[in-house]
Amino acid sequence: MLTQSRGFNPSSFRKLVVGIDKKVPLISGKSSRYINLDNAASTPTLRPVMDRLNDFMDWYSSVHRGSGFKSMISTHAYDYAHEIACRFVGANPATNTAIFVKNTTEAINKLSYRLGLAKNDIVIATAMEHHSNDLPWRSKSQVVYANINEDGSLNCSDLESKIKEHRGRLRLVAVSGASNVTGYKNDIHRIAFLAHRAGVPVFVDAAQLVPHSPVDVMPDDHPEHIDYIAFSAHKIYAPFGTGVLIGPRKTFERGCPEYSGGGTVKVVTHSSVDWAQPPDKEEAGSPNVVGGVALAVALECLDKLGMGNIEKYEKTLTSYTLQKLKEVKGITLYGESDPWKPDSRVGVITFNLKGIPHSLTASALAWEGGVAVRSGCFCAHPYILRLLGLSDQQVATVRRRVMAGDWGEIPGMVRISLAAYNNKRDIDRAAATLHRIMDMSESDELLKRYRLSRETGSYRPVGLDVEFYRFFSFSR
Repeated sequence: MLTQSRGFNPSSFRKLVVGIDKKVPLISGKSSRYINLDNAASTPTLRPVMDRLNDFMDWYSSVHRGSGFKSMISTHAYDYAHEIACRFVGANPATNTAIFVKNTTEAINKLSYRLGLAKNDIVIATAMEHHSNDLPWRSKSQVVYANINEDGSLNCSDLESKIKEHRGRLRLVAVSGASNVTGYKNDIHRIAFLAHRAGVPVFVDAAQLVPHSPVDVMPDDHPEHIDYIAFSAHKIYAPFGTGVLIGPRKTFERGCPEYSGGGTVKVVTHSSVDWAQPPDKEEAGSPNVVGGVALAVALECLDKLGMGNIEKYEKTLTSYTLQKLKEVKGITLYGESDPWKPDSRVGVITFNLKGIPHSLTASALAWEGGVAVRSGCFCAHPYILRLLGLSDQQVATVRRRVMAGDWGEIPGMVRISLAAYNNKRDIDRAAATLHRIMDMSESDELLKRYRLSRETGSYRPVGLDVEFYRFFSFSR
């Protein structure tokens, strides 16, 4: 880790969150403090990040090859941000490189291009993956999926069996560090050991893991070393358009980058190209300097607080959330729902309410209680459909409706996702609103208050017109 932990105080951390006290309108005509329980999608930023960015903007300029003093300052800050990203997960900057991209999705796509995969090569993924750790591999190779257990956790025996079975053609094992649907954490170091024993590297999609748990990729020569890892700044309190891919420098020294142009080269003639060293080679065009600096500041801030401390607090909050949700009549929880078993998961909790469409539950949480959640399939359709127990015929029916433009009955779940600034009061408000939603559903009042748009699959309050420009406008 970067520095020694100074300790974590949840109340003090909460005060660092930008926008924490914003009021939002409710269906009643009143307003309420906004409660964000949609952190798996994006977290808000922190005041220290905003403050350091404001300081940096006085010195912001072009990076790399600029002769002005501001350019030198910006170049130093941007390049050092790469080293901070490496060290945050324990990667050695001398042998590994951090490549700044837009997000985890772009990072995985970049890696899929740079591994030199052939159509008959095999990548092993799992049945619990986000689309971003599935679709890029499909277009370059054959993907074999390790199965999941009945509760949605990874079937580690099946993964080990498939690694052995495909050892001859296997090129990569690609797994999520933590599920964005059930919150399950995979034993990434055990998986790395199995992959290395078969002679192949491992990639970890850590978008849902790095914001919540300490991550150490281990030394390069360790049998449990994580070869490649990616995560997104917008899920770790720096939503300024940056993600990072970390992996062996030698991987990116070979071959051509998938994007080429300014900043990627040393020398170009009409007959030759000499590529720059990574990460420059992999960051075509003018980079997102501000985003890179913001990520580094956020990582240093969290490191000082201690990711182990943050993880411990979030486990306690996850247990409390599960206890409160279990009190809600008609609720179905997916994944591990035992409040006393938080060690195998992060604070991502999915559920449905009996007889209420997931989209209606999510909308009612927002408009009745000012509670922001997410509903749907969370870019993990195969995993969701498996957890919901839908038959092939039911899935085919859903596909036909969606392709015809009708999103009204698409299957899905409601997702609460926690962050270190959330507290028990947030959970109490969410639980109380869920109780009220169930009461309104039983009296048929709920469907009278909300109308479904089949074009979007979302519900909106009947007769309520919101003038969004009153809350934010590009002109004052």
